[in-house]
Amino acid sequence: MVADGIYYALGLTLGGFLIAYLTRPAYGIPLFILAVFCLYFFRDPERPIPVGPYAVSPADGKVLVVTAEDGGTRISIFLNVFDVHVNRSPVPGTITSVKYQPGKFLVASREEASKENEMNTVAVEGEGSKVVFKQITGLIARRIVFWKKVGDVVNRGERVGMIKFGSRMDVWLGPEWEIAVQVGQRVSAGSSILAKKKGAT
Repeated sequence: MVADGIYYALGLTLGGFLIAYLTRPAYGIPLFILAVFCLYFFRDPERPIPVGPYAVSPADGKVLVVTAEDGGTRISIFLNVFDVHVNRSPVPGTITSVKYQPGKFLVASREEASKENEMNTVAVEGEGSKVVFKQITGLIARRIVFWKKVGDVVNRGERVGMIKFGSRMDVWLGPEWEIAVQVGQRVSAGSSILAKKKGAT
């Protein structure tokens, strides 16, 4: 579990007890429910990481878009509030760029969110390939967390950050990748294969 979930849950639980003590016990119940939800939301399960020439999903959620873009392929994944929100690196390599962009808080499932919302764009280069992924906020999500920095070396499926509450993740893969997912498919961060290197065995 991400430590933030424990802090939020403790704060809400203490607030619930305080309200229950000062008013009526039943009035503290909504805060107790929110505390339990925070523990659920900030879960961080272990995942089996595929071994091989693969790009894995950097986020849990539903594939909204698979489209040709800038000479490669963009895959967009929508995370609802019930998905795990810990993000992982899709490929092994070195982080060569991290760029934060302020923006709007449109509903993350809308296509405009890929360009207009607040986001954090990360590039990972390794094994002759460059993969770019974007942590994108949504209507409810208001905070992007990224735990790495430029120059860090990451493994495939390694935890790199999270987006708090409903959000979107875009991944750009170059022409050297053979896409293995389709629109409507559910994916899991670190374990679902998005693509395989062409010509790899």
